[in-house]
Amino acid sequence: MIVRETSGGFLLVEQHEHGLLSGEFARRWREGPRPYEAVVYAIANHDVGWRELDRRPLWNQKAGRPYSFVDYPLEPRLEAYRRGIDLVEAESPYAGLLCSMHYCRFVRGLEEAADFVAAEERRQERLHRALSGEELAGISRNFLLLRLCDELSLFVCLNEPGRNEHPWYREGFRFRGERLRPLWEDRRTLRLEPNPFREPFELRLPYRLVDREGREVGGGAFELRVSC
Repeated sequence: MIVRETSGGFLLVEQHEHGLLSGEFARRWREGPRPYEAVVYAIANHDVGWRELDRRPLWNQKAGRPYSFVDYPLEPRLEAYRRGIDLVEAESPYAGLLCSMHYCRFVRGLEEAADFVAAEERRQERLHRALSGEELAGISRNFLLLRLCDELSLFVCLNEPGRNEHPWYREGFRFRGERLRPLWEDRRTLRLEPNPFREPFELRLPYRLVDREGREVGGGAFELRVSC
C-alpha cells in the first residue's frame, strides 16, 4: 500500500494500481523499449503480488497509521514479491526477469532476506540462459526504464496534485545520465522537462480514504493529464 497523510487521515493507493499507472508512462515512452510488450507488461504488473495484501490494509499500531510498502513487515512482503514475480514470469519470462531484478534491488544486503535474494538470483540465472543475445543487450536499459516509471508513478501517488513536496523527488529524476524535472502546469496537468513522451495522455488513479482510526471514510480517483 502507498500511504499519504491528509488533514483528516490517510489516502491509500493500492500497489497494483500504482503499477498499472507505471505502465501508462512506459506505453507512451518516445523511445519504445524492446521487446515492447514484455517490457511494458513487466512495468505495469511489477507490483501485482501486492493485491492480496492490499485488500485489507494492515494497521501499524505503534505509528498510528497504515503500514506502507516502505515499512510493511518483511516476511509477508517477501512472499508478495515472490508471488508477483511468479505470476509475471508465467506470462512472460523476460518480464519476470525484470521484476526479479527490481525486487532484489530493494532487499539485497538484508540478512533476513538472504534466502529470497539467493532464490531470485537462481531464477535470474535460469532466465538469462533462455534469452537471445539481442534481449540480453537491452536488459539493463529496460531495467532502468522500469525503475524510472515506478518512480514517476510514486511521484503522482505521494504528492498532492499540483505539488512537489515529497523529499524523494524534489530534485527530479535521473535516467541514463539525464535529469528529468516534474513541472505542474496546473493541479491537473503534469509535464516532464525535457519531455520523454511521444504524445499527451490521461491518467486515472483510484484511491481510498481512511480516518486516523483506520476506518474507511471515502474514496475516488485522481484524473491527471501528462502534457508534452
